[in-house]
Amino acid sequence: MLIDTHCHLDAAEFDVDRASVAKNASLAGVGAIVIPAVARENFQQVIDLSDEYSYCRFALGIHPMYVDNAHPSDLSLLKKLIAEHQASQKLVAVGEIGLDFFVTQQNRETQEYFFSEQLKIAQEFNLPVILHVRRAVDDVLKYLRRHQVVGGIAHAFNGSAQQAEAFIQLGFKLGFGGAMTYPRALKIRELAQTLPLESIVLETDAPDIPPAWLGTKGRNSPAELMKIAQILADLRAVEVAQIIEITGKNALSIFTNLSSLYTPPEALH
Repeated sequence: MLIDTHCHLDAAEFDVDRASVAKNASLAGVGAIVIPAVARENFQQVIDLSDEYSYCRFALGIHPMYVDNAHPSDLSLLKKLIAEHQASQKLVAVGEIGLDFFVTQQNRETQEYFFSEQLKIAQEFNLPVILHVRRAVDDVLKYLRRHQVVGGIAHAFNGSAQQAEAFIQLGFKLGFGGAMTYPRALKIRELAQTLPLESIVLETDAPDIPPAWLGTKGRNSPAELMKIAQILADLRAVEVAQIIEITGKNALSIFTNLSSLYTPPEALH
């Protein structure tokens, strides 16, 4: 199954045509979309979208780039909502959480506080996490070793092969998307080509990280995922059907609540 493991369908960029964007993704073969929250302000919206579209699922978390406007009480709300939705097939993870030292390190302590506390919540509810990691791979790994969770996805992975292996050893899959489609992205393409396929999942990060054919200023959408899958197939010299099947199973192994959307290939015959 073709699964977009990271799509911000709630973003303002989709306000004018969100229903069409969701429909076009489904028509393009996307069988499931995971919508991660970034702050308390959009917790309810991602929940509502997963109710509105049967093939959407949600994650709840506070993004490192939003922690300056966050309050410790937001963690209490996060925990409350996760408890309320724990039995639902719609909640799949705690996310998007992590560390981002690319923009600034001035709020490092605040970022690390919210990351650590959310890892504890993931531990408590036995949920995987969706990680945002930018210029902070080793720091994120340090916290994951300190607060071991059941696994998750390192979204938009851009680390080294050694760092990739460290994530894999901790039960994580690595997210690849639009950045992989640029011929000059040599490091990312090499990783996509050489890492075990069983460790890779697909994502768009829509509306961000547009693929090469949209240009750097284009609006990305989940409907682009099939072409992204084809790029990965080309890099690995395999059929796109194999990419879809294996990356889909990888995503299902992390997001077990997606299994209700999955139809085994043999059941289709």
